[in-house]
Amino acid sequence: MSASARRDGAWRVLLALLAALVAALALTPTPPEDISLGWDKLNHLAAFAALAVCAMFGWSDARATRRAMLLALLAYGAAIELLQRQVPGRSAEWADLLADGLGIVAGALLAGWWLRRRRGAPQSKP
Repeated sequence: MSASARRDGAWRVLLALLAALVAALALTPTPPEDISLGWDKLNHLAAFAALAVCAMFGWSDARATRRAMLLALLAYGAAIELLQRQVPGRSAEWADLLADGLGIVAGALLAGWWLRRRRGAPQSKP
């Protein structure tokens, strides 16, 4: 297995772990306050930015797959909002989904910039 494939695989594992953590926090009736960034929408933005970065790096050579993963992350955010309607003390909010989407865009732009920068850098010889 190439170093690139191993690296992509590590990012995919991290994506799955972060997605599970996001779901656990989002579907808990009272999430722990000590990990909050102080504003619910900022929590959404940061979480989905991190997920988007992992998705972009996890499929670093597959543009169409990256786009599909980013759309899947938005659908994931929508699913969480729908499920939160069933959790006591939680509610579904369009503003949360908007924050998720903005986080996805921010994470994708940051990761895309980094990937373009890395590809443009001279390759070191082993």
